[in-house]
Amino acid sequence: MTDGARLTGTVLDRIVATRRERLAEDRRLIAEADLARRIDALDARPRDFAALLRHGRAATPSEARVRLIGEVKRASPSKGVFDADLDALAQARQYADAGVAAVSVLTEPDHFRGSIEDLVRMGEAFARGPDAPALLRKDFIFDPYQVLEARAAGADSLLLIVALLEPSALADLLALTRSYGMEPLVEVHDQPEVTTALAAGARVVGVNNRDLRTFGEDLGTTERLAPLLPPEVTLVAESAIRRPLDAARMVEAGAHALLVGEALVKSGDARAKALELMRAEPERLAHPVSGVGRGSRGERVE
Repeated sequence: MTDGARLTGTVLDRIVATRRERLAEDRRLIAEADLARRIDALDARPRDFAALLRHGRAATPSEARVRLIGEVKRASPSKGVFDADLDALAQARQYADAGVAAVSVLTEPDHFRGSIEDLVRMGEAFARGPDAPALLRKDFIFDPYQVLEARAAGADSLLLIVALLEPSALADLLALTRSYGMEPLVEVHDQPEVTTALAAGARVVGVNNRDLRTFGEDLGTTERLAPLLPPEVTLVAESAIRRPLDAARMVEAGAHALLVGEALVKSGDARAKALELMRAEPERLAHPVSGVGRGSRGERVE
């Protein structure tokens, strides 16, 4: 399998170009065979990412109406630096204490100030926890080496972005990810990308509410695309989620989980903010506290 990235006419092209340079350095430092040996030495299989996004953990609050993927994020190309000195593991522990289903770890160094070492530290810290959150490698993945690198570092899932991958590469990377026991989060932005994701066999689909060309944000993106997904596909709403009202809108659209980074990192109290978003109980859209909502796709969100 070869490099599967394609030109998009968006910021993704610039990010992929620098990622290719970093990837060449990574290959020189650690051979694929060494990554394979590290994977073989891991004590446990990956956590069930999709199941955690549907059902949560034992630590997930009983009143939560939606699951949460808390993202460890120091910066972004569109918003600049949030916290250059953010302690990734300490932040992840705040999320875990709140009961998040998963932690998203940005490992791209040049534009997001992430590091694969952040993922390694979390993988070691959460490796033996009986009720630990799943770890998602959030990066710009287009090469099989990155899949092995993710699992060797302790990831339970990884991000595959439909917009930056050739359809054949998406299918190949999805299959390779599953061969290591991980279920990927497949990200889409529009209707054609939903079609491509489903054709490739995606079981967990993330709808990004941010336009990669303009950086504009619109929660309506998830609301428009959610009805296109069959009930058995787990839906994650990504970006532009800052308030309980935003979270409630995504629950009403049918989202099983939210992926939130900026609002948590900038909150000053990540645990409290995570709990607020999982409860998704703004006054205007209040529901009886039951832990169960009903999305526009007609299925129960448990």
